[in-house]
Amino acid sequence: MTNSNNFWNKLDQLVTTSNIKIERPQGSKHSIYPAFIYPLDYGYLQNTQAGDGANIDVWLGSLASKKITAIICSVDLQKRDTEIKILLGCTSGEHQAILNIHNTGEQSAILLVRTESIAI
Repeated sequence: MTNSNNFWNKLDQLVTTSNIKIERPQGSKHSIYPAFIYPLDYGYLQNTQAGDGANIDVWLGSLASKKITAIICSVDLQKRDTEIKILLGCTSGEHQAILNIHNTGEQSAILLVRTESIAI
């Protein structure tokens, strides 16, 4: 198993052993920036911890299977933090839309797309 496969498999285990809590449903407004409308469901994995001390963030796409399709790695100079966001069941168009969201203002992000087969 390559390091890449090991990474994705460990992330799969984290997702499958966690409950997903959607706190910002598709179409809802951002609490601080009301002009921003969430294009997809956005939430987190309950009982996990990200680098910022909060739970690990997730975006839920439109695919029937909610398997991990990619992650976003972001840096925010205003908040002075870095994070990953797990993309579940997202199409390539949804990947790009999410990436664009995280590449605004003081934020910059990269997209890491899962290319190997998904086996759980």
